[in-house]
Amino acid sequence: MSNNSVTEWFAAQMVRIFLFVALLAAGPVMTTSGVLFAASADQGTVLITGANRGIGLEFTRQYAQKGWKVIATCRNPGAATELQMIAGEHPGVVIEQLDVTDHPRIDTLAEKYRDTPIDVLLNNAGISGRHLDSQSAGRIDIDVFNQVMAVNNIGPLKMAEAFLDHVAASREKKIMTVSSSVGSISKPFGGGYIYGPSKAAVDIVMRSMSRDRSVTDRGIIVGLLSPGVVDTDFMKGVPMPKISPQESVAGMIAIIDGFTVETAGTLRRYNGEVVGW
Repeated sequence: MSNNSVTEWFAAQMVRIFLFVALLAAGPVMTTSGVLFAASADQGTVLITGANRGIGLEFTRQYAQKGWKVIATCRNPGAATELQMIAGEHPGVVIEQLDVTDHPRIDTLAEKYRDTPIDVLLNNAGISGRHLDSQSAGRIDIDVFNQVMAVNNIGPLKMAEAFLDHVAASREKKIMTVSSSVGSISKPFGGGYIYGPSKAAVDIVMRSMSRDRSVTDRGIIVGLLSPGVVDTDFMKGVPMPKISPQESVAGMIAIIDGFTVETAGTLRRYNGEVVGW
């Protein structure tokens, strides 16, 4: 090969490298499954349920600020104004419609993202069961009970099953579920016959999964999070001192980062304390 040919070949390679780097820096990248993400430093991918308000919205904001790719799901994206604003500010945020009681939709979403490793599957969506008068002895609304169990317990289990392969293919390999100390059997609150049992149920489901060899042999770490009493619409009217969503979520992200095989299956408060069963 002549000197001129070597020079031309080298110049062509430099142009290719320059164009590739420019493409990555400039804009979105399409995965083989057709999912559009903005290219950015690879901090990981997190899928968040119930991302349109409260704790879920703050999780979306903080992960986006850290440079993560965020699949932010909610029941009605069209009405999720604040979530849309975060997505507008952070190209790594993708909003998807999802109701965790809609199991066919969960399967469809899992198929859409079949080629996307998910480092953290974050089961955050939850409901309280309306007013406490439907959760008092003698006035328990069984339809509400079933609805709360469908969202707070069966939903996270279905999400974990549907996205198990995605998590196993990732670097972090974590399935995290937002629970509550209200689900503690050793320190129960009086009454609350719907919300508390739904959290106790998801605790045992995720603790069982954290011991399931078909899950752990793939390197997956399953953990539970207690956000504390957070100043959101969800806790409006609760006569207790509250912390900000920013403080709660920052603490929980640190807990998620610190979860290991040894600590899998535990329920941890946003401040690091272990909640007794």
